[in-house]
Amino acid sequence: MAQDIGTAILTGRYEPNDLLPNEVTFSEQLQVSRTAYREAVRILAAKGLVHSRPKAGTRVSPRSSWHFLDPDVLRWIFESGTPDPAFLRELFELRQIVEPAAAALAAERRTPQHVEDLRRALDNMDKYGLAVEDGRNADRLFHELILMATGNEALGTLASGIASAVRWTTMFKAKDGQMPRDPLPEHVAVFLAIEKGDPVEARRTMAELVGLALNDIAALGDEAGLPRRAGV
Repeated sequence: MAQDIGTAILTGRYEPNDLLPNEVTFSEQLQVSRTAYREAVRILAAKGLVHSRPKAGTRVSPRSSWHFLDPDVLRWIFESGTPDPAFLRELFELRQIVEPAAAALAAERRTPQHVEDLRRALDNMDKYGLAVEDGRNADRLFHELILMATGNEALGTLASGIASAVRWTTMFKAKDGQMPRDPLPEHVAVFLAIEKGDPVEARRTMAELVGLALNDIAALGDEAGLPRRAGV
């Protein structure tokens, strides 16, 4: 129920500040208990999509309140059809800001366990490929581990959201069952820089990785409406 209502909000069927039907009406429409409806609203409120006030009902929150990096919100966006090109661009802008700096910190602060975990994720990416779920899960874990390896708890709170963005944009690229190209070499380059503790190289290689991933999206017949990275 939370997914159905959340998807309706994210796809514009309910606009910011719209008043949702009251719980009695909604429960009857959806043929669910009022308790179940209230739990769905609680879930949506935790994701910033709605807010409720006594005697005022439940309204859709402003977009500025939506938790776009919430893994569920990302899933609902990508499962509801082709994402808005502007939203895809914003995801990559976020990654371009966060991930190169995180890779540099990870190169300085990673532990032997981080290196081992990254190598295992990389091996699974190579084993399965990113066109299948096991490979995409390994890719997601690789990016999440880098954020965790920074030793920065504030950055660590972004780990699941960034990793989910990586997973869903990768699935978008492979929607026909094939990847536009093999991204493993760039991941290997990032890993090697982190393994040898070179923050400058880690930053450079991660920036290259994210930039090429952006180009992969733009190369899909330009249907995503995203600009190619300058110089590529």
